[in-house]
Amino acid sequence: MNQPMSGPAALLRDNANYRNTWMAQVVSEIGDYFNNVAVFALVMEKSGSGMVVSGVMLSRAIPAVLAGPVAGVLLDRLDRKRIMIASDLIRAVLALAFVLTIHEPRPWLLYLLSAGLMFASPFFTAGRAAILPTIANAAELHSANSLTQVTGWATLTLGTLLAGYSAAGLGYEAAFVINALSFVFSAAAISRIKVPGGFRAPLRSTPHHTPAWHEYREGLAYMWSVPLMVGIATINVGWAMGGGAAQILFALFGEQVFHRGAAGIGSIWGFAGIGLLVGGAAGHWIGKRAAFSGQKRAVTVSYILHGAAYMLFSQAVSWEAALMWMMMSRVGMAVTSVLNNAQLLRHTPNQFRGRVFSTMESMRWACMIVSMAAAGIASQYYSARTIGLVAGALGGATALAWAWMDASGRLPEPEVVSAPTETPPACR
Repeated sequence: MNQPMSGPAALLRDNANYRNTWMAQVVSEIGDYFNNVAVFALVMEKSGSGMVVSGVMLSRAIPAVLAGPVAGVLLDRLDRKRIMIASDLIRAVLALAFVLTIHEPRPWLLYLLSAGLMFASPFFTAGRAAILPTIANAAELHSANSLTQVTGWATLTLGTLLAGYSAAGLGYEAAFVINALSFVFSAAAISRIKVPGGFRAPLRSTPHHTPAWHEYREGLAYMWSVPLMVGIATINVGWAMGGGAAQILFALFGEQVFHRGAAGIGSIWGFAGIGLLVGGAAGHWIGKRAAFSGQKRAVTVSYILHGAAYMLFSQAVSWEAALMWMMMSRVGMAVTSVLNNAQLLRHTPNQFRGRVFSTMESMRWACMIVSMAAAGIASQYYSARTIGLVAGALGGATALAWAWMDASGRLPEPEVVSAPTETPPACR
């Protein structure tokens, strides 16, 4: 008999491992947005160039792509908890070094530090996803997935709003110091989690002397063998083709279209975060009640909403209408994210989780690189509104690809990974 699902409040109250992981997420992600808003506001203040904004985004995206295969293999080979702590401590040092960029007139140091920060990030984010079914049992996993994602969007809302006003009021140096301290807190929180068997994946079927590239190919072969994972990867790629441009457009709309400076950039991110919270709650509700087929249909509808609302955002004349449409766009994106990530957690064997989640992240970033580069170049020739219209259309087109795969029977439900493969959560 299936256990009744545990709610988010009970999960935080009763599961100390998840509670510590959640606290690490809250603090470090709020700190991340202090860095993000400060960096982009600093770039726009110094150069006002969409090309420089694009350069910063690319300096973050390319290392994230390159780190994915390395992070995936190491997370499936070594102790995932120790890798996450190391990632936090390295990022703390790099985040503090951003203080040096404030008086550097050229953007090269921003590019360098952004690259280092993002190379270290997948070791933590993919690791957090990989340990989630280890620290949450079968009854808790749906709530753990939903709460982890909704928390990320809540920190987006709070972090960007705070960061926008703090960068304007307290200065860039304070924003960078707060980001560094947030990683130190995260490392301390992760150090407190523990399970009886530790956080290593089960013994691999391949010999220990197998080259890392062969292990990564083994993970890719596993993903290719599961049609649902191919479908989720496809829809992630489709979103990223428009999503990369969106990252640059937030800065351009805040500064150049609506002339609201750092606070404007923060407000756009903040309202996007509000939409993600609403969509995350909706995705959690759907995931608890809908069968697998119903969840797939919900993904189609939510992606149509995402693309259409983003196109309307790009053409909005009033500031209030722009924020509303941005919020609605993110509602659609969040529903899909919650439902698809739940399927990955439910169906991916422990020994492949590091490679699966890091590969998904790398694929998103790789496509965003193309999108960001195209948007940066296009910003020299076309208005932000025109670029936004195209970006929204690309996002909406993803819904058609997913709907076709679903209607043609290309997305069957895989076998559920059996719960006994996991170490029972401890520290209750």
